[in-house]
Amino acid sequence: MKFTLSWLKEHLDTDADVAAVAAAMTMAGLEVEEVHDPIAALAPFTVARIVSAERHPNADRLQVCQVDTVDGMKEIVCGAPNARAGLTTIYAPIGAFVPGLGVTLVEKPVRGVVSNGMLCSASELELADESDGILELADDLAVGTPAAGVFGAEPVIDFEVTPNRPDWLGVAGIARDLAAASLGQLKTPSVVPVAGGYPSPITVRIETPEMCPIFAGRLIRGVTNGPSPEWLQRRLAAIGLRSINRLVDVTNLIAYDRCRPLHVYDAAKLVGGSIVVRGGQVASGTGEHEHLIALDGKTYTVDPAMCVIADAGGERPIGLGGVMGGESTGCSDDTADVFLESAWFDPIVTAQTGRTLAINSDAQYRFARGVDTGFVVPGLELATRLILDLCGGEPSEVVVAGHAPASPASVAFDPARVGQLTGLSLDDDRIAEILTRLGFEVVRATTWTVTPPSWRRDVEGPADLVEEVARIQGYDALPSTPLPDQGAPSRGVLNPRQARVRRARRALAAMGYAEAVTWSFTRQSTAALFGGGDERLLVENPIAADLDCMRPSALPNLIQAAARNAARGHADAALFEIGPIYLDDSPTGQRTVIAGLIAPRSARHWGGGAEEALFGLKGDLMALLEELGAPVGSLQLVQGQNRDWWHPGRSARLQLGPKTIMVEFGALHPRVLKALDADGPMLAFEIVLDAVPEPRGAKSKARGAANLANLMPLTRDFAFVVEDGKAAGDLTRAVAGADKALIADVRVFDVYRGAGVPEGMKSVALEVVIQPVEATLTEAEIEALSARIVAAASKLGATLRS
Repeated sequence: MKFTLSWLKEHLDTDADVAAVAAAMTMAGLEVEEVHDPIAALAPFTVARIVSAERHPNADRLQVCQVDTVDGMKEIVCGAPNARAGLTTIYAPIGAFVPGLGVTLVEKPVRGVVSNGMLCSASELELADESDGILELADDLAVGTPAAGVFGAEPVIDFEVTPNRPDWLGVAGIARDLAAASLGQLKTPSVVPVAGGYPSPITVRIETPEMCPIFAGRLIRGVTNGPSPEWLQRRLAAIGLRSINRLVDVTNLIAYDRCRPLHVYDAAKLVGGSIVVRGGQVASGTGEHEHLIALDGKTYTVDPAMCVIADAGGERPIGLGGVMGGESTGCSDDTADVFLESAWFDPIVTAQTGRTLAINSDAQYRFARGVDTGFVVPGLELATRLILDLCGGEPSEVVVAGHAPASPASVAFDPARVGQLTGLSLDDDRIAEILTRLGFEVVRATTWTVTPPSWRRDVEGPADLVEEVARIQGYDALPSTPLPDQGAPSRGVLNPRQARVRRARRALAAMGYAEAVTWSFTRQSTAALFGGGDERLLVENPIAADLDCMRPSALPNLIQAAARNAARGHADAALFEIGPIYLDDSPTGQRTVIAGLIAPRSARHWGGGAEEALFGLKGDLMALLEELGAPVGSLQLVQGQNRDWWHPGRSARLQLGPKTIMVEFGALHPRVLKALDADGPMLAFEIVLDAVPEPRGAKSKARGAANLANLMPLTRDFAFVVEDGKAAGDLTRAVAGADKALIADVRVFDVYRGAGVPEGMKSVALEVVIQPVEATLTEAEIEALSARIVAAASKLGATLRS
């Protein structure tokens, strides 16, 4: 939305300059995008007069002119065909920036003759799109007169209009808000009705009041159309509108002045003596939609959801209501009788029509936001007066069909809400003054009754009124209240839980996992797959339909995140999340978990890879538990008891006992992955952080001295035959416990089933790392340790393989 400073001052009595107006608009909530000041751009340019013009000695199409300028007599080379002695025009000195050319003038020879400036055309000063020659001005203008004064240039303000404030699409609405903000006194002239001299011979009938509840019009006979006066052309050109003719320019002027879109029909081109407002029609026999050739010369297909203006008894479409008129009834310079329309079209219908047909006219832009329902007839009267002043003619009586929509509903308002919501300390008189200046009707009682004006349908409740008061009083007036003193600030010391979460986050990141931050909600059907979905955990007001239940596990969100990555070409995902899960609605039903997930998608290989990925996940899990200080050596690995979203043959749990389940890990069930539209396999773990005991001595902050061995370690391999169902982890723990001082590590490097091993048994090969402490071990000491290792394994029923 653009307007000039002089235009604003026709509605607002103020001495403020353009900078003060722009600042006041910003503080009142109007987002100013740009202030264009052509006066500054035209400052170097002045009036000059050509004294003589002689043909250039080296160019037939150039002339060497002696020019009387503000800087004295100058010799200027000019190529304009209309350059001649005695012509008054505009002069640009050396150093001036010519906006239409985008260049700064420098003194240089033109075909051997130095040009000491430039004589300008309208296009070079951006006063017109194109020019045939240099400007020709009145002879009575004095040499040296500033060009800005000659052309009436003035600042233009361009600002963004929010969708809820269509009243800002008229200069009068802007002036009203600035007057309320005390920038000046509102002086918008009231509309004086124009008496009609005869009944309108053109009638109006509304068949679709839901699309157009009210339609007003009148006939004006004997008008003289033609080019608009200079003041009107300049006003429209300043805001980027092209002058067409007097009748059309009047409608454009009032659309920008009062936010009241209008339309004019050439009455001689109307058929049948009536106008019908209806929806689009479809031929019953062929199903063909009707078409309209609009004023832009394009043909549009009309459907029943669009509002159509028709004549010929409603048969011929002559316009799209609130969007654009038809070419068949457009006004020209020969128009003598005109029918003037002022209506109110439904915003949603108008907006949908514009989107469907890709039309964004000034009328559609305003009607789609909802113009003032109370200015239908006054807008018609205002346009009538302007047409009579510019074109003459004799008006008929106003014909009105339908009724304007009801005024906005009153709002019960407690002025104390202003202080409660904003902190502003304003007395009741000031609050009432602001609302009254904005056009609200205020009835003061114990509880105020505030009625919004017809142009403010966006105001629906007390909070809206508080916003209006704060906006006009000034957001810079809002008090700055510090938060209450909470004592000495924290020194940044983490509690044990926070420290463990930080260690876990760093450890998983170091292992190559990427952290995911997902919602604490999920879909109820998804929660049911993971043992949740209880009605008690449903969210009363979910932010989305698929986030209506508190999650019982962090895994569904990680699975869906991995699936989204796979759908975008990143299938080999490794994700983790640390956050809450919700088992029930009791105070103890919330748990903190550390969940990790990998979706192994390695290249195909003869050696497989699924088992390797599963044991890799287990290795990451055990390393993480050690980092958290969990008693890894005391953990029991239990298979076959995981919950039903885990693969029954490829998952297990780690626990300190039947009642203290610390971790579940393994492959996720294909049924669950399919339900979540995710491709398998996917491997995961979920640690219940609350079940991980804090390590002994966790409160001690000091680290002991590093215990680094100064002797070389040695290894010994053992192959034990054990029952096929016996976990290899149990065997490694038993072997490691044979001598905790000397045995540094025990690793499984082979598992064999087949010839040489009894049926139902397996051979587990272990590498035992022995770390001498005080002295190199003798052969006898090594043999004694080996015997203790075999004895420890035999307690699990393992025998040394021969």
